[in-house]
Amino acid sequence: MRAVITKRRTAALLGLGALTLAACGTGTGTGSSDAGGADTGGTDSETTTSDRTEVGALSPRIVLAHEGGVTTLDSTDGATLGTAELEGYVRLNPAGDGRHVAVSASDAVTMYDTGLLVQGHGDHFHYYVQDPALTDLSVEAPHPGHVVPHGDRTAIFADGTGAITLIDPASLGDGQLEVLEQTATEAPHHGVAVPLADGGLLTTQGTEDARSTVQVLDADGELVAETDDCPGVHGEAAAQPTESGDVISLGCGNGSVIYRDGEFHKVAIEGDYQRSGNQKGHPDSPIVLADHKVEAEPAGGIERPTEIALIDTRDATMQTVDLGSPYWFRSLDRGPDGEALVLTYDGELNILDPETGEMLHEVPVTGEWTEPEQWQEAGPMMSVADGTAFVVDPAAQTLTMVDIASGETYRELELPVVPHEIQVATGTASGEYEIAPGRDEDAGDSEGHEEHDHGEDSEEHDHEGHDHEGHDHGEDA
Repeated sequence: MRAVITKRRTAALLGLGALTLAACGTGTGTGSSDAGGADTGGTDSETTTSDRTEVGALSPRIVLAHEGGVTTLDSTDGATLGTAELEGYVRLNPAGDGRHVAVSASDAVTMYDTGLLVQGHGDHFHYYVQDPALTDLSVEAPHPGHVVPHGDRTAIFADGTGAITLIDPASLGDGQLEVLEQTATEAPHHGVAVPLADGGLLTTQGTEDARSTVQVLDADGELVAETDDCPGVHGEAAAQPTESGDVISLGCGNGSVIYRDGEFHKVAIEGDYQRSGNQKGHPDSPIVLADHKVEAEPAGGIERPTEIALIDTRDATMQTVDLGSPYWFRSLDRGPDGEALVLTYDGELNILDPETGEMLHEVPVTGEWTEPEQWQEAGPMMSVADGTAFVVDPAAQTLTMVDIASGETYRELELPVVPHEIQVATGTASGEYEIAPGRDEDAGDSEGHEEHDHGEDSEEHDHEGHDHEGHDHGEDA
């Protein structure tokens, strides 16, 4: 049974994704809430306005996980803004508010404040920056797994216990961690939970030895949909919703399964085995980008596919595109208009139309590379924010910024560390800056938001097939 700790509150500011500039007075405030099972004490997020600097626009901040901790860089010049020391292997996930990053380390998920602040004031917004810092807002999670933001909630899954903690990401900006629900699966396993817009919850069921069940619970915790036809369930992505509600795709060992219109729909495959254990969706696209593996027992334990899958959630079909070069679990992402992005061994960022599979741009971004033998080792990866693909080449210790719409490279930074994970924060949950509806376009243009210069204005692998079985930043893992 699900235990409701506190009632959900509506996010009033973060996540609107419509920002405009104007000048007037400033203000700040803090909130409080209950949070069973979570540390919700004060945090650096409560820094007073005297410790903040107001700016005309926010520049994305690049958060890198590396041996010894987390480092944050300014995307405009690569300057180091802050470093937090952490022991053990560190994972990064979006927290759901565009400002905080959920850091998985040891047996907890702790919120890292990137220092990008957005405050509403009537019909416009103000922007502030402060030093990034690791907060004391933490959720206990033995063997922390997937962290999945969706809608106005974020789900944290603990593989070691099966515990699921749902939080309100909008509360983080108030220096609080508001726990909305706490529940658990029937047994510990490497699973996932996805909050649904109607207050329900999609979650996996299984054990440490096997998992093939996906369930949907309504807002009252009642089972309303279930499938057992998803062996090795791993990798989830939210696609464009229908009038009936959310659409979620999940990877299985016998073809993906899609939750749509209150039911599960199986994607037909050729043969007995097809695995898409890493998936990326987009809220405005019915197509899900996924890896495409067809070898149940690959030679050497690692399959190196060159084909990617484009899963159409409207009719549960799939097309494949051969890129001519392999990729790995950190290679996949989506652009602001749903573009399918894939990093390949030949050093290229492939930007495709997800509906047709047509290649839009092929952009050289790294040297040639191969997948590391151990998934924890650093390899090429990317994060997408504000219309830009931030691509890391650990071997060269560089980061390249690519404008996704044009396919043009516009900046390269040298990195002070060798990272194994990346998240880019913009201060807004959407990751994009837009002119608010109804605003004068010329006025918006003069304020630097219409045609801004990006960055200035503004799964662990399993032991069966070397798939990403840890968590691919909240969507595939």
